[in-house]
Amino acid sequence: MIWSQLYRRRWPLHFLFFGLLLFSVAMLKFIFQPSDQVELQYKENNLRSSYDKTQFFTAMQLPSRGEINCSKIIKGDQQEVKRALLHQSNAKNKRFPSNEMDYLKFTKDCNLYKKIRRFIPIPLSKEEENFPIAYSMVIHEQINMFERLLRAIYNPQNIYCVHVDEKSPENYKEAVRAIISCFENVFLASKLEKVVYTSWFRLKADLNCMEDLLKSKVPWRYLLNTCGTDLPIKTNAEIVRALKSLNGKNSVQSIKPLTYKTVRWQFSYKTDTIIQRTNIIKGPPPISSPLFTGSAYFFVTREFVTYVLENPDVQKLIEWVKDTLIPEEHIWATINRMPGVPGSSPYHEKYDLSDLNAIVRLMKWEDTVGNMDKGAAYPLCTGIFRRGICINGAGDLHWMLQQHHLFANKFDPTVDDYAIQCLEEYLRDKALYEKEP
Repeated sequence: MIWSQLYRRRWPLHFLFFGLLLFSVAMLKFIFQPSDQVELQYKENNLRSSYDKTQFFTAMQLPSRGEINCSKIIKGDQQEVKRALLHQSNAKNKRFPSNEMDYLKFTKDCNLYKKIRRFIPIPLSKEEENFPIAYSMVIHEQINMFERLLRAIYNPQNIYCVHVDEKSPENYKEAVRAIISCFENVFLASKLEKVVYTSWFRLKADLNCMEDLLKSKVPWRYLLNTCGTDLPIKTNAEIVRALKSLNGKNSVQSIKPLTYKTVRWQFSYKTDTIIQRTNIIKGPPPISSPLFTGSAYFFVTREFVTYVLENPDVQKLIEWVKDTLIPEEHIWATINRMPGVPGSSPYHEKYDLSDLNAIVRLMKWEDTVGNMDKGAAYPLCTGIFRRGICINGAGDLHWMLQQHHLFANKFDPTVDDYAIQCLEEYLRDKALYEKEP
């Protein structure tokens, strides 16, 4: 009688058996999952609770060192800026940055390294998680500055291609590789160039990373290129929102070339250890649209990158600029004004975009700083000038952070480390504590 009832109820029993089987498989998968993955999932699932949030955010803060009040500096307090300048000039207050050998030691235990150096281990919002960004990082010196740039822009959903100048010392390259080895989403470019200042090889470094990034499985939307003296002045969340607002367009500085810049492509240049002009006059560019000048730096869509690497007309233009001077400052500006290029703008002069109107990179040029009330383009530089560009000091942060740009250049810890420290502290606090819209 009992077996007869069980037989009639065999389907409910089958369902019960199937449910128990699925539960057992799920438990086995959880038990044998790598411990770091379990820990990451635990953090993601519990980050919403106030206790875990407080604990996590405290562990992720980047408080500046020393006696300087960064909050006052960010607000433009001139007394605190003067104090920072005095501290910076006082040799006994200077902090010696970690060297290459230090990083080989730090990275022997990657989990400990990432924890101590406070790299963000999880996406801080769903919006950021669903909008991965690709980065090209072209570097050649100052290992400490590379780490600080990487940490400032690092998020686990993003992807990072690092190009190290082939001429860099071997111990520097080893230290970069050691840092990179601690991250699954950071890699060394497959082809490294011997970069000569103002030559084609600086452009080639970015092209190499473009090729590598397109092979990545990360579904990134935009590519942002950086160098070793850059730092972001917006959080990752703010960068995501800015890129979303472009609505599929690129942001590339692009203006009609001034007469003195046309010499860059009127003659052929040859590159050895330096670049030199020859007496060979170049023929016209292989495109029907005009040439433009701009910056080496850009924010471009994935579709733009694919087009650049595959379109025959663009490839002809790239071949043509190989023997020009500073080609990275006219190639991107020109391609982004060519008809049919994804995310581009028409080449009519009304679509010209200056460095101050683009969102890409904020830089203070020596010949245009001064009193803005009397017509200067930028306020005075509180750091020093190098090659006509301001190496930012702590006193530059207040004005800088009011601008719409996403990155700023240049920073150098040997010139003013407080400028970097205070920017790091400000961005990390904002990233951790700002509310999602």
